[in-house]
Amino acid sequence: MTFAIETNQLSKRFGDVLAVDSVNLHVRQGEIYGFLGLNGAGKTTTIRTLLGMISPSAGNAKVLGQEVGPHGHGPWDRVGHLVESPSAYPELTVHENLEITRRLHHITDSDATTRIMERLALASYASRKAGTLSMGNLQRLGLARALLHEPELLILDEPANGLDPAGVIEIRNLLESLASEKGITIFMSSHILTEVNRLATRIGIIHKGRLIEELDADQLEKLRAKRLEVQVRNFEGAQISLQSAGYKLTTQDKTITLEDDYATEHPDEIARILVNAGNPPTRLAVEQQNLEEHFMQIIGGV
Repeated sequence: MTFAIETNQLSKRFGDVLAVDSVNLHVRQGEIYGFLGLNGAGKTTTIRTLLGMISPSAGNAKVLGQEVGPHGHGPWDRVGHLVESPSAYPELTVHENLEITRRLHHITDSDATTRIMERLALASYASRKAGTLSMGNLQRLGLARALLHEPELLILDEPANGLDPAGVIEIRNLLESLASEKGITIFMSSHILTEVNRLATRIGIIHKGRLIEELDADQLEKLRAKRLEVQVRNFEGAQISLQSAGYKLTTQDKTITLEDDYATEHPDEIARILVNAGNPPTRLAVEQQNLEEHFMQIIGGV
């Protein structure tokens, strides 16, 4: 299989600090890969190494099947990126900044600039100097520059940084459409775990420089799955009543858990069974472990 991103024992040391420690990433083409970690975990250092901005201390990285090397060696005409704070020429307008990007990529279609401004809701700011933009609109400009040449791979470091809630949703929808409609591979780091949970088809968690877990689509789906938790006074009697009604359940710490869809969508039916059995629930709640809870559990165990 050809991976969009592949690293082999990738490591980066800054003096006595091992910022990235033997990371093996395998990002499949066409997926949205969420790269998660606390501040200082090694996310940005990994991304900068993938883009050839810094050289690894050990190991290597391949991007779109091509090994990233010194002196800018890599498939950069097929890659778009936004790393850390978006950069722009502050005294030039939004349109002028994007025109420079268009020419650098040798894009002959002059309408490409107009299209990307419209797509990123920047058309009304076309004549505004980049140095006067809000953080959110500067982030949009950075994304526009990354997308202008229609890359195969998009590498983003905190793409929702500085955006208001409406802007976050807008960028989420944009990234979803890029992956589903155009097959663009998206590798993104983010601290907004709820957004990653909605977007990502695969997730990697980095902590203290090491990749400690990867979650595939089926594992993510299981993580997102709902469950019905029931507590009663007569614990054994409740188990018998629910099992007699055909429900599969698990028990732990005096809590009965049902995971089938009917139970989670019709908790009133579960309550009815228990009440009719003379054993009304003292607690009945639909729960769902979110990515944030899972993330904290994983890094807390390391």
